[in-house]
Amino acid sequence: MDISVKYHLQLITKPCAFSFNICDTFLEKKKNLLKILFSEHCSSNNLNQMHFDPNNNIVKLCAEGMEFEGKGEPEKAHQQFLQAWEGSTNNLEKFIAAHYIARHQNNVADKLKWDEISLQLALQIEDNEMKANYPSLYLNIAKCYEDLKDLHKANEYFQLAQSFAGNLPNDGYGTMIRSGIKNGIERTSV
Repeated sequence: MDISVKYHLQLITKPCAFSFNICDTFLEKKKNLLKILFSEHCSSNNLNQMHFDPNNNIVKLCAEGMEFEGKGEPEKAHQQFLQAWEGSTNNLEKFIAAHYIARHQNNVADKLKWDEISLQLALQIEDNEMKANYPSLYLNIAKCYEDLKDLHKANEYFQLAQSFAGNLPNDGYGTMIRSGIKNGIERTSV
């Protein structure tokens, strides 16, 4: 987890022990921090600006799951993400939940399954800004194949990730994903 995510998680998880007026202001700041954290944790800042709804129950469940991650409680986080999946009513909500469920799998084959579900859901969302998520999704799948020692399939997915890299934002996140793709292609070129 990068340092900015840890910082936001620390701020979000602090208890509210102020008077009601101050507490209301603090809760509003917590909601804004959740929005920032969620947008940093997902692939596309543009997507989150368009679709992010801090009052959406699925987003709330995933944000709570991220809080549990920050507290070092992965089982509770996993349960929040599963609850988000079960409560999802559309492809965007399912995409978000599946992304987080994938991170909490105990083996590579199960992680691959959830990463593929997340990708398939993203591909069904008809929004050009969703394409900013594709490089990361293909990268996750490529890494699973690499870990499973299927270098040909891994390289295929690293190449797919590269084909959408132009949709990445020009920031630290985009640089990190581009670097992961480049390194993956180098490792899996046979």
